[in-house]
Amino acid sequence: MILLLFFACDGVEPREDIEPEDDNFNKTGMPIVDEQVTVKFMSGKSSVTMDNYNDTFLWQEYEKMTNMHIDWGHTPNDSLEHKRTLDIVAGDYPEAYYGAKVPDHELLENGQHGIYLALDDYIDEYMPNLKSLLDDYPEIEKGLTFPDGHIYSLPTIYDPEFTSLHSQIKPYIRKDWLEQLNMDMPETTEEFYGYLKSVKETDVMGNGQGDEIPFSAMDIDHLFHYLKGSFGIGNRGNSNEYIDIDPETGEVRFYPATEQYKDLLKYMHKLYRENLIDQNIYIMDYQEFTEQGAKGVYGSVLMSNPEESFSLEDEYIAMPALEGPNGYKSWTFVDSPLVRRDGFVVTDRNNNIAATLRWVDYFYSEEGAELFFMGKEGETFEIDNKGNYIYKSDLTNSEDLSLEHKLAPYFTYMDSGYPGIIYEQFYQGDASLPLSIEAMEKLKPDMIDEVWPRFTYTKEELDTLVNIEIDLHKTVDEMRTNFIIGRSSIDEWDEYIETLNEIGLSDYLDVKQSAYERYKK
Repeated sequence: MILLLFFACDGVEPREDIEPEDDNFNKTGMPIVDEQVTVKFMSGKSSVTMDNYNDTFLWQEYEKMTNMHIDWGHTPNDSLEHKRTLDIVAGDYPEAYYGAKVPDHELLENGQHGIYLALDDYIDEYMPNLKSLLDDYPEIEKGLTFPDGHIYSLPTIYDPEFTSLHSQIKPYIRKDWLEQLNMDMPETTEEFYGYLKSVKETDVMGNGQGDEIPFSAMDIDHLFHYLKGSFGIGNRGNSNEYIDIDPETGEVRFYPATEQYKDLLKYMHKLYRENLIDQNIYIMDYQEFTEQGAKGVYGSVLMSNPEESFSLEDEYIAMPALEGPNGYKSWTFVDSPLVRRDGFVVTDRNNNIAATLRWVDYFYSEEGAELFFMGKEGETFEIDNKGNYIYKSDLTNSEDLSLEHKLAPYFTYMDSGYPGIIYEQFYQGDASLPLSIEAMEKLKPDMIDEVWPRFTYTKEELDTLVNIEIDLHKTVDEMRTNFIIGRSSIDEWDEYIETLNEIGLSDYLDVKQSAYERYKK
């Protein structure tokens, strides 16, 4: 309401006379500017980084390289939207937003009013690293571009070739229990059920206590997403949850209203009813999950890496995608390389647009990603004899702190939403560990060919969705739980579909179809 009032008034006038280059600016090389300039940001801030980014090794080094000083304007993440709104209404907003989690409706609204700059031409002119990525991976550019043809923000990108990072949750099974039960690796949903049932009925731990848990995960949705491809749904990945392509019509469908989805819920209900799924899966926190896992009680899991989380070695091996009862088999639990599109926004208050964009563009290069995630060789990291990047021991030698807090004096990537790209060689999380890579290699042959980024919408479409989407998704999520645990019978399916239609499923699908058609163009 505040934004609408503001735009209806004679408030801030968009600047149209910006000259992006001056004699102080260098289009290539370092420094970016000859005489130091200060650029005023607003940046999101969590509890895991230093109170002032300028106190960190990364930004001190980068300021030396670029001759650009950043006034970060740190704002707690939970206050960002409120403060942005008030500042814009007052006409006292920064030159750029860094990791400020600007929602789509705000990007579009403020972009079309000229407060947030359209960046497409600037990318072509001043951002060769990002431009190269967009040329190589057009699906990223499609996901950044709003229906009016403009790009109003700069993204967080996962290296499109680093597929293990796009599928961070993967399936694993106890290889020693398979051997003990004289069973082969499950290849179908029926064989997976048979394995889980055998674990439940056999004292594989040999302690007579019956404490084996056939399957567990931090979230029941992990199992749902693993099995979607076995039941023929979710065939365009995770970024546009609830929709995919109907293979018969080629149009967008709402897969929670399909018979395939219904069959998947029946299968999951059977597993839950027979106690083959951890009965605490809906209430368990991460600590409880890992403590139980460390006891070796889980026969199968969906997670990033059980060896790392459970401190176990050589007990779990990767599972493949499973073939379902109707012959479907694909790995659909995949995210788009376009992780976020709100990493960086430039406003019409910016006095150094070209320099600011060159400053950001460095982090879309391999050299910039190295600095951002690892620092400088010999000072913050070393390369071992296998070519692996590892932090120097003096960065991580404190036993009293988490890794995030150990790295806080050096880096800021622990705060999400930064502009830049993550390459595999610099990534220090579970996705780069050997078992995770092995798991991804097993899933790759069945990975879907096309993964949608999150779609963009017109203002009119957003207005339609805001009246429908929350209730529609809430109903699906609640009824999914009810069907799985047996609180609702699958015989109530027709009533469930009727409720979806009453909420506005038809209008919802019209919007999604329009967004998809724009994306395909």
